Amino acid sequence: MAVSLSINGEIKEVDADPQTPLLWVLRDHLNMTGTKFGCGIAQCGACTVHVDGAAVRSCQYPLEAAVGSEIKTIEGLSPDSSHPLQKYWVEMNVPQCGYCQSGMLMAAAALLEEIPEPTDEDIEAYVDNICRCGTYTRVRAAIHKAAADMKA
Repeated sequence: MAVSLSINGEIKEVDADPQTPLLWVLRDHLNMTGTKFGCGIAQCGACTVHVDGAAVRSCQYPLEAAVGSEIKTIEGLSPDSSHPLQKYWVEMNVPQCGYCQSGMLMAAAALLEEIPEPTDEDIEAYVDNICRCGTYTRVRAAIHKAAADMKA
């Protein structure tokens, strides 16, 4: 099935089976490797992207469901990595191995779009991605700093 997808503000042409998970369309068909494969069952969140502003687990999100939507990947969060979340992720040494971080950043960005001043409980509810390195304390602190920065 040949379709057009709007990804990070650009139209991309893809020819893939309609049931192909969006993750594999991004990685294998479009060579956009910032979105990571983690568990493959939508539990860990390493594959999180935005579809029409909502955080979704792309490993279980079929291509056909993404047609006509605006998709944002980690490559589109900010063209120069200047998004406040990215800034504080680096400043506060949030990543350790880094593998899950693109999914974490996308989940956090969707959270801040919906709740500009999140509580710890909001963060735990929205950013339920799994980090094998256990960086949750730094993730939460970076989200709070980014929220304050974005409010100012």
